[in-house]
Amino acid sequence: MTMSSTAEKRTFTIWRGDKNGGQFKAYTAEITTGMVVLDAVHQIQATQAPDLACRWNCKAGKCGSCSAEINGKPRLMCMTRMETLPEGDVTIQPLKAFPSIRDLVTDVSWNYTVNKQIQPLTYDPKELNADGTFTMYQEEVDRAQEFRKCIECFLCQDTCHVLREHDLHAEFAGPRFFVRTASLEMHPMDTADRKEWLRNKGNIGYCNITKCCTEVCPEHIHITDNAIIPLKERVIDRYFDPVGRVWEWAHS
Repeated sequence: MTMSSTAEKRTFTIWRGDKNGGQFKAYTAEITTGMVVLDAVHQIQATQAPDLACRWNCKAGKCGSCSAEINGKPRLMCMTRMETLPEGDVTIQPLKAFPSIRDLVTDVSWNYTVNKQIQPLTYDPKELNADGTFTMYQEEVDRAQEFRKCIECFLCQDTCHVLREHDLHAEFAGPRFFVRTASLEMHPMDTADRKEWLRNKGNIGYCNITKCCTEVCPEHIHITDNAIIPLKERVIDRYFDPVGRVWEWAHS
């Protein structure tokens, strides 16, 4: 990497270690205009720490691979410009909500286990058009389209206090999978009923709608307002609203 004469030296304190433990180590990188945190990490790998492990792929904020905690906040390294960070040392550490593999790399496989629990799109073949397609209106597309933007960076999972602070992975699905459930539940052709899963397996009731997941989403998905709250309302209508229960029973 060629550095200009106006390069600024910054110190990066990066966590090094694995599941057995580790420590923070300090490195220096030369920062020029337009650089992102991932650029600095690559420079450190090239000049000082060739064994530093980190995930990355697209460097365009679309693959979700380079998730990390930068100065304590879950962010994508490739989308965090150096000029947006306060002066002083930059601390980089792995996602806290998942087990460490090595350095900045964590084991996020638990998320895919949860994903398999969610009933996929289910529809009545009789509702299809003669050519095997189905018709959707634009307002129906608009309602769920934002959920399809998820890049599975798992920043929302990492910032969620239920997973991050209380380690309730065995009981709680997390915001990413409430988003996926919402994308299915709001599909006009879907006929599946996921309310029992939301209540008893996903335990959506653990979420206290602090909106921390929405704040860290790099795709600006309104996770809390447009996915979690509507799903909570459906669960409440089913299990806690006596009028709603009678109505649902009468129309079942």
